Amino acid sequence: MPVWKRTIDIACCLLALPVFALVTLVMAIVLKIASPGPVFFCQPRVGHRQRRFMCYKFRTMIVGADNRIHQRHCEDLIHSNAPMVKMDSRSDSRVIPGGWLLRASGLDELPQLINVLRGDMSLVGPRPCVPYEYERFLPWQRERFDAIPGLTGLWQVSGKNRTTFEEMLRLDIRYARNISLWLDLKIMFMTVPALFLQIRDTHRARMSSSQSTLRTRLAA
Repeated sequence: MPVWKRTIDIACCLLALPVFALVTLVMAIVLKIASPGPVFFCQPRVGHRQRRFMCYKFRTMIVGADNRIHQRHCEDLIHSNAPMVKMDSRSDSRVIPGGWLLRASGLDELPQLINVLRGDMSLVGPRPCVPYEYERFLPWQRERFDAIPGLTGLWQVSGKNRTTFEEMLRLDIRYARNISLWLDLKIMFMTVPALFLQIRDTHRARMSSSQSTLRTRLAA
């Protein structure tokens, strides 16, 4: 990792620690009321040069949620090459009340500051994928692992849920080939507007899904 990149990572993480502590306290209270269980969720991910590591998140799903649903969703996105709309865009019984907002805003990923401090991740880079997603990558697509995974990245600020699986990989590879201080700073400044756009899109999709479900029930 370039020295300038590691320096920015550590400095930003230290500055964000008070926010992380406050959000952790709030999440502990909310989860105790809404969904008993641990505050944090740990999941194996594939990172730099295909190295496995444990990735941390705030738990936004019920304890014991069926992971096979997400696996099937990923397979559908890969095979259809359709826009990568998250399952949060429609009703998902596995998500705790208000969990969709935490996920759309990226607040559920704040614990990954721990991964950044440990060197597993950087602030900017491709999203670390889960092992079953990695197993479906073609050889040319694995070039994305030449870059250290990040909290935000070129894909996230370039449309994210409006892009296809292949477009995501091409954006990740473009970043891996062109890492620079200027590019990282540009992506960081573009992240907040991209998150607001994602919240808006997710909210609209959920409202549309709810209305469609209601019409179906009334018609029945």
